[in-house]
Amino acid sequence: MSIKIHTPEEIEHMRVAGRFAGELLDYLAPFVVPGVTTNELDRLCAEYTTSRGSVSAPLNYAPPGHTPYPKSMCTSVNHQVCHGIPNDKPLKKGDIVNIDVTPITNGWHGDSSRMYIVGGEEAAPPFVSRLVRVTYESMWLGIQQVKPGAHLGDIGHAIQQYVEGHGYSVVREFCGHGTGQEFHTEPQVLHYGKPGTLEELQPGMIFTIEPMVNAGRREIKQGPDGWAIVTKDRSLSAQFEHTLVVTETGYEVLTVSPGMPALPDFVSSTKT
Repeated sequence: MSIKIHTPEEIEHMRVAGRFAGELLDYLAPFVVPGVTTNELDRLCAEYTTSRGSVSAPLNYAPPGHTPYPKSMCTSVNHQVCHGIPNDKPLKKGDIVNIDVTPITNGWHGDSSRMYIVGGEEAAPPFVSRLVRVTYESMWLGIQQVKPGAHLGDIGHAIQQYVEGHGYSVVREFCGHGTGQEFHTEPQVLHYGKPGTLEELQPGMIFTIEPMVNAGRREIKQGPDGWAIVTKDRSLSAQFEHTLVVTETGYEVLTVSPGMPALPDFVSSTKT
């Protein structure tokens, strides 16, 4: 496996791309209200992206075996796990939706996703808020494993232990990935595993950590549109995603933004 080691100049390009991805999610947040459609959110995403001179990586993205993705972002609602296609169905109070954006800025991909509770946290019952919170915390527990000499398996192990310890399950068919001038590159970053296994981390590696956590069983299936992935048991699913770079002493999260959810208590900084 060949994992790219990025130069300082390339990392700076990724800082710019990552900041814009976080800013885009901040921009969309006030519009995620009862009655809005995910198509409307997609329109806002596309307009804001192009207004800043960036382009959307998901739009017309077509990996082998897939028809071109028709929208500028993914919106996965309630029991949808990932890759939900925006549509004209209005969101309801208490729905949860993951918005996944990847704007390309000056040729570099900023990749991030975030959960939104429609109508605010008070609109959802405690079991929904708990799923969202645990998923967010699991991502940060994975991020905190990142440092030179650690292994990819350390990330997956930390996430899996935390998620399963709360009675949830980790989706295994999808994972984090390297990114940069290409949308998806090596390494694959599993959200389950054993410590001390898989590739050793080195400064300059850039990849995403993006656990998908189901309230019920981990099994999934593909929806009829060929893109959306849903839980087989129709249980709720949540996901968060950040892009980060391995530094000489730890990690730097590239997709942080002022409007992102507050850091968990156990995280002191987004840079180490």
